Amino acid sequence: METLADFIDSDVDILAVGINPSPNSVRAGYPFATPQNRFWRALNQSKLVMQCYEPSRESMQKLLQCEHIGFTDVVKRPTAGISELRAADYRLGAADLLRKIAQYRPRIIWFQGKVGYRMYCRYGLNEKPQVINWGIQPSTEPKMSIFVTPNPSPANAVYSIDDIIMWINNLATFAERGRANAI
Repeated sequence: METLADFIDSDVDILAVGINPSPNSVRAGYPFATPQNRFWRALNQSKLVMQCYEPSRESMQKLLQCEHIGFTDVVKRPTAGISELRAADYRLGAADLLRKIAQYRPRIIWFQGKVGYRMYCRYGLNEKPQVINWGIQPSTEPKMSIFVTPNPSPANAVYSIDDIIMWINNLATFAERGRANAI
């Protein structure tokens, strides 16, 4: 199966986790490659990054090297929409994501949307959170936090670009506070 490669290394501080790659992203070789996706616009207008990044593979490498932000997915099978995903996809993907988290030990796991986080909990942690709020989530892992922001997909139009930017700014504030406490 052709899929989207991860952008992770041993120096990752924040690991961004999408639900699964779109066929468009697989062809382009980087996440959020669909022009209508609001990820890049929201990221560039947020306080999370020091500079603006154009949607590209090169920008993904720069985000990893300069900002220490890595990218992966709960499920690696590309689909045009999440309705095509099945329990087996989430089960396999969540187990793989758990291995990546254990290997790379990011300080913050940043889920792009509640669906991806819910499926990770259900199939990776055997938990069924009753309520998932935006922002920081309960975590049993010491020195590791989970943060959920609205999915930037245009299919998630209930949240505006300003809503997404606000939650990414909240993530930036949380990440900075965590860095300051670690010193």
